[in-house]
Amino acid sequence: MSKRPLRIGLSARIYHPQPGATGIQSKSLQYLEQSVAHWVMSREVMVFMIPSVSGDGMVHRSSIRLSDYPQYLDGLVLQGGADISPQSYGEQPAHPDWAGDRLRDAYEMELLHEFMEAGKPVLGICRGLQLINVAMGGTLYQDIESQYETPAVHLHADYDRHAHLISWESGSGMAKLYPERTEGGVISIHHQAIRALGRGLQVEARSSQDGLIEAIRLEGRPYVLGLQWHPEFHPPGSPDLLDCTPILDEFLGAARGRRW
Repeated sequence: MSKRPLRIGLSARIYHPQPGATGIQSKSLQYLEQSVAHWVMSREVMVFMIPSVSGDGMVHRSSIRLSDYPQYLDGLVLQGGADISPQSYGEQPAHPDWAGDRLRDAYEMELLHEFMEAGKPVLGICRGLQLINVAMGGTLYQDIESQYETPAVHLHADYDRHAHLISWESGSGMAKLYPERTEGGVISIHHQAIRALGRGLQVEARSSQDGLIEAIRLEGRPYVLGLQWHPEFHPPGSPDLLDCTPILDEFLGAARGRRW
């Protein structure tokens, strides 16, 4: 019998009910973004979305907890999405639009810690990088444009077609993955960014133009890597964008090493 495929969990994006809405918009929705699921699945991987265990559902849940998932899954990917709430790192939102999603923060922080405790690898994408940093005691710029001294453009109307260059740190894991080069183009869509680095984290890459942190890695083990950009938006074979296959393969390699 051939080996079973890897089982990778994806944290859920959460859509909260809208006041006065009817139909589906009056319900709590938990979902994944198709592109990130397909990117992970490109290596013969089974993907499972992990729903939060709190909510307003009418049917009572069983006794399954978030801590049970690392027993059956080989790794975790934290999706992009809504802002991190400033309250999650001890601040108040400087603008109502930057309030973020504290409920999702708590759910994903618990997931992150459970997978780390089990020694299972974690890959954070966009919001996922910020979540990892905050979970490790770091802080964020609530808004790059108004709080960072010399900001480049990180949020653009072109959305998944807007790219900029990043450069990796000498001697970093990124430098080992890409030994023939020192920078690459990425699709990076965010108005928040790492301000103070969390405990045990090291900088892997920065924006070439303004120096903002674009990738972080946890020192030692377990494997925890955060990317500020969206590798799932990089078309295969693009001459202008970084081929993120080596990053995916490294993450999945760590997952294979932690199988039960």
